[in-house]
Amino acid sequence: MNAVFSSPEPRSATHSISAEDKTAMTALRASVEPLKGKLQGTAARLPFDEITENVPAPQDVRFEADTVGGIAGWWCRPGHAKSELVVLHLHGGWFNWGSAKAYRNLVGHIAARAGANAFIPDYRLAPEHVFPAAVRDVESCYDGLTAQGISRIAVVGDSAGGTLALVLSRLVTERTPPRGVIPVGAVALSPVTDLTLSGQSWKTRAAADPYFIESQARELVRAYLNGADPTAPKASPLYGDLAGLPPVRVHVGDDEVLLDDALRYVARAVEAGVDAQVDVWLGMPHGFVSGVDKLAAANQALAAIGTFLTERLNARSG
Repeated sequence: MNAVFSSPEPRSATHSISAEDKTAMTALRASVEPLKGKLQGTAARLPFDEITENVPAPQDVRFEADTVGGIAGWWCRPGHAKSELVVLHLHGGWFNWGSAKAYRNLVGHIAARAGANAFIPDYRLAPEHVFPAAVRDVESCYDGLTAQGISRIAVVGDSAGGTLALVLSRLVTERTPPRGVIPVGAVALSPVTDLTLSGQSWKTRAAADPYFIESQARELVRAYLNGADPTAPKASPLYGDLAGLPPVRVHVGDDEVLLDDALRYVARAVEAGVDAQVDVWLGMPHGFVSGVDKLAAANQALAAIGTFLTERLNARSG
């Protein structure tokens, strides 16, 4: 049975779409519409990575393969970064696709704006490695960072990575007895917060979303959960106890089926006393932040994310 949450309106900001972005979105929709809902299974990994790698490379950011907490991945190191500040970025791909290498350029832009090094772990993917393998990997990676003496960590993620970022933030915060380092903040870009897919936007944004359809998402979620309860808090952060979380910022496009996942999560977080906000970008689809230097909305969202991360990473403890 799907839980019904009655929550206050989330703390939110709505951003209009520029005329230039509207034109760009018309062209984008024409190019991707024939593929809507067709990325399925492990065969979609290569095309997904090819799309992700199209993000223009950031300036003055070097990339370095490494292993943290036993999890392989890639560092994004801006030339001006403070070594004691780290962004742990968890990549997207519906728990079935995506790689740290393919996400390097996008995360490099986030790292540069945050003035911090960023690590992208290659957590295990479904269907070969089902829930909760990915959760265990990102927690191991987080603990690997703290074992290196890093105490200022922000957790960021997009899509499925946004799910994992929110889950990880809760897991670390609620450890009993309290131990380790609490994230200074979390950013989730279009997270999947409810793996029951019960959000109204699966219906209200079905036509507007240029990428995903419900049947496609259900199969990807099925491959990930492998029979596990979709309302388990480690799977769906919407169903967890959100009290005590660090500040959270969520960004989502108004034209995506995951809109309601973002709105409901932030509403519950605010109700639980969390400093949380959702930014809704009108006319934008899933993954719009990858349109660096092409979309005004992408540049504006990345600037806002960079400002938040800089403030949180450099904030005084206590």
